[in-house]
This record gives sequence, C-alpha cells and structure tokens, in this order.
Amino acid sequence: MSSFELTEPEGMPENWQKRGISGQSVMLFLYAAIVAFAFVLVINKNFESPEQILEDEQMAEVDKLANQAQVAANNNVLLPEVYEDENSELENSFDNPDVAWTVQGEENEPEVKDDVLIVEKGDNFIGILQKLGMEYAEASQAADSLKKAGFDVRSLRAGQKINITKTVDMPFGELLSVDKIVLEPNMGIKYIVTRNEDEKYVAEAEQLELTKENKVIEGKIYSSLSATMRNAGVPSNIINNFTNIFLYKVNFRSDIKAGDGFKVLYERKMAPDGRVVKNGDILYAELQLGKKKKIALYRYKDTGGNIDYYDEKGMVLKRTLDRKPMEFRSARVSSRFGWRRHPILKQRILHSGVDYAAPMGSRIYASGDGVVKRAQWAGGYGRYVVIRHNSEYSTGYAHMSGFARGIRPGVRVKQGQVIGYVGSTGRSTGPHLHFEVIKNGKKVDPLKIQAATGNNLTGKELQRFKAEMSRIVALADEQSKLAEAEKVEAVIAPAPAVVTE
Repeated sequence: MSSFELTEPEGMPENWQKRGISGQSVMLFLYAAIVAFAFVLVINKNFESPEQILEDEQMAEVDKLANQAQVAANNNVLLPEVYEDENSELENSFDNPDVAWTVQGEENEPEVKDDVLIVEKGDNFIGILQKLGMEYAEASQAADSLKKAGFDVRSLRAGQKINITKTVDMPFGELLSVDKIVLEPNMGIKYIVTRNEDEKYVAEAEQLELTKENKVIEGKIYSSLSATMRNAGVPSNIINNFTNIFLYKVNFRSDIKAGDGFKVLYERKMAPDGRVVKNGDILYAELQLGKKKKIALYRYKDTGGNIDYYDEKGMVLKRTLDRKPMEFRSARVSSRFGWRRHPILKQRILHSGVDYAAPMGSRIYASGDGVVKRAQWAGGYGRYVVIRHNSEYSTGYAHMSGFARGIRPGVRVKQGQVIGYVGSTGRSTGPHLHFEVIKNGKKVDPLKIQAATGNNLTGKELQRFKAEMSRIVALADEQSKLAEAEKVEAVIAPAPAVVTE
C-alpha cells in the first residue's frame, strides 16, 4: 500500500462500514466545514452594515475622550468643553452654495503708481508707451493730443524725462491704464496728458510764470578758479562764461595766485516752486589779482545791439582773434599764407590764408565776436563763411562740410561759437580748414597779425553806459547785503532740539 493511502481508523462503527462510508470521505467533509466557517467569518468582518460602522466609530470616539479625560485628571488639566453644531460640517463644505470662497490674490485692489522714464538714444514716444504695456492705438492717440497742444513728440531728445502715472493690477504688476503723462521738454513749459470721461487722451500746455532775480557770489581763490567757483555754488555755465570773459585778458595758469578773489553777479529765472529754471547773463565780473590789480567789467548792450563787457571808463575788453578757431587744437598747418604752386590748378598763385589739416566733421569756431556777412557756396572755396568783427577786421572759413544750425547772414555770433564743420568742399585735396583774416578789405597772414576786436564807448553811448553801470553796482551791493544776512542767520540760528522718548 502507498504511503499516502488512507486507512480506516480502528474502532470505526461497523454500521459506517456497512453503509459504505470510507475514511477518506470523512476527512474531506471535515476540511470543507472548516473552510466554510472561516469564509463566513471574513464576510461578516468586511461587510458590516452602516449602522455597525457608525456604532464602532462612536465607541472609538467615546474611548478616546475617556482616555483624554483620564490623562487630564492625572495631570490636573482642565479640558475645554466642545460644542458641536450638527450643521457645521455642511457650512464648511465646498458643496455649500452659501459659502463665499476666495482665491489668494483676489482681495488685492489695483494700485496707482508714479514712474519716471528716461528717453534713451533711439527711443520714440509711442515705443516707450508700448513698452509699458499700452496698445499702439492708445499710445498714438496720446501722441496726437500732444501735437495739438503744441509739442511734436518727434523732438524728444535722449536724456529727457517722462513722468508717468499708471494703474497696475496687483500683485502681478500688469498695466491696466496710463492715467497721466507729464513732459517738460524746455525750461518754463510743461505738457500734461490726462484721460477724459470718454477714456480719450487730452493734452494741455502749462506755461510757468517765471520770475527774474539776481544772484551774487564772491570768494577767495585757493585752488584753481573754476574749482573755487564750483565749491562756492556757482553754476557750471556761469563759470564757463566768466572764464570766457577774461580768456584773452588773463592767463589763468600764471596770473592767478592763492588768495586772489573773484566776484560775479548774474541773472537767473525762477519757477513758482523756487526751482532755478535757467541761469541768465553775467552782469558784472570781477577778478582781484594781488593787492593792487583789480579787473572789473560790466555788461552793456549799445544802441546798435552789440553786447560787450567794459570797464568803468567805457573801455572795451579787447579780445584778440583766435588764430586756430577749431575744436581740433592740435591741427597741423598744412599750408601757410603766401605764394605757392596750387596742387589742383598747377600754377603759382597767392594762398590767401592758412590751412589746418583736421578730421572730417570736427567743429569750427568763430574767431571772435561779430556778425555773419556770408554763409553760402563760393566756387572753389566750397561752403564759405565770412564774419565781420568790427570796422577793421573780418575772418573767412572755407571748404566746410556744413554750416552749424542758425548760421546765416545777419546773425550775431560770439567768440568760440560753433559756425560749421571741417570738410573738403570746393577745390580741395582733403579735409581741412582754410582760415583767412581780412584787415580793411585786404587779406593778411593770420599767424602774424595781432587783431583785437571791440570799440570803446564815447559821447551819448558812454553816458548810457554810465547809467547802466550805476544800476549794476546797486544790484551787486543789494545782493551782497542779502548774502551776508543769510550767512549771519545761518550762524545764529539755534540748533534743532533733540527729542528723546
């Protein structure tokens, strides 16, 4: 018999044997009963009724509270009473339509912000606004409104400021609208663009009411003149004008010593808010060189419209003509005054000026104060300018690549003012300035002549100057007293009290 063969147990009732029930059948029946019982237990555990589940959870909560109470009693801690609202679960549910749920950021209101934009090279007005987020149509309409108010946005220059008031969406900073645009292209006038009720841009010009006042500043020189004046609060353009007045009278490197003094009285225009809009003309300029030498000059405009600076006797400050009236001061002499063989005509002719080789387009200055008598094309001279300085001297400038803006016959120019640009027009072999000096109608050597410009005052013109000089002296004295009073107030003014908490 095999080892797996079942045998009938001893003592099995005979009637089982008689009924034909074998031992193997009994064993299978027992196994089936055990499996069935286990299956029923699993089903009863995993498929509890809702009432049973709720009852189990409630019992678990009761046990939990009982445990907490026991712990609190042991630690002498009072537990807060808990009140449950049967509707609390519904009220806090997203399914409740009565609950106003908010999204983070929705509570932020739009903000109004001010911004200052600086016009950069290559920028244009419409493009600047589009960078902010404006639509092209809106930006174009704002530009049109400015044009109607008298300002063409095409005249914007690099460095100018545009003040913007805008409304932005928060917290993301998205532009909602541009509410105000303010430009001040020129001193004393302001253009303001706003939105009307129809959400259209309208512009208006605001002319500032400027007041004229005089300012006097004086001091001792302990370093360079320009550095001393700058430290004393003199504006840079006034410093430049001051030095130009004395440029051909004083050697600033050798004549000025430590301890010397200066004094300047100039005009300036003020805005209603006290801001200096523009610095005007110098009325009085003074240099004290040592203990004995004093140069005092007064601005005067004669009946012919000529403006110059004179001493107390009506003697004009003589200024010699600049022999090299160019930006390129290191320009070499490429051809001198005199007879020579012309490089183009190939014949011996008089070269009536001096040639300075210089880079194309470099600036050419007026050699002295005067009136432009000619500014046009002149054959072999190309673009040619002639300036009459007084009844004796005139100067000529040839082969220019172009004239400076505003240079035309009848225009009055100052020494050092740009009148044109180096070129090679007319009969020329390369870029250079052909410079001429004409004395009493005859061309002379610019490198040898000592030409001075300006006329002394006599007769009724001198009387008018004396009256103007008295007025300037009174203004200077008044301003000096005011400046001294301000210094005294600054010294005796009590220091602000220190507040301590």
